[in-house]
Amino acid sequence: MRCQEQLENYLREQQVAYQIQHHPAAYTAQRIADCEHISGKKVAKSVVVLADNQMVLLVLPASLRVDLDKARACLGVQEVRLAHESEFQTRFPNCQVGSMPPFGNLYNLPVCVDQSLTRQETIFFPIGTHTETMCVKYADFERLVQPRVADFALMPMHV
Repeated sequence: MRCQEQLENYLREQQVAYQIQHHPAAYTAQRIADCEHISGKKVAKSVVVLADNQMVLLVLPASLRVDLDKARACLGVQEVRLAHESEFQTRFPNCQVGSMPPFGNLYNLPVCVDQSLTRQETIFFPIGTHTETMCVKYADFERLVQPRVADFALMPMHV
């Protein structure tokens, strides 16, 4: 089953409203924001890390980057590193690489969300391809995924 179908079935079962958008191919979360004409603060990007060799899905706004030192402290582990695509590709068999949705619960992965994303009423995210995104209310996402909320994003430098 395609990622989009899996998510749509899951959200219908949970009675969660969602919308699907189509856009030109976008390979980064910030490019999705540009294509959709929305702030990068509203686009949730999923970053797979290995925390003491356990896979964890970190979810943060497209406009920010993961601070690995903060992530290590938040997760309470000794070592955190970005996972290589080859290490997590099989975990998301119905997704094109780099287009995983933030629903780690559907892939048996713990999810940690950066606190800055919790301020958004609605979030947008890829749904298994580089041309489709979905949006849901953040409150619905949080209720379904039950992520740990922490501060692990590297704040952008203002010039």
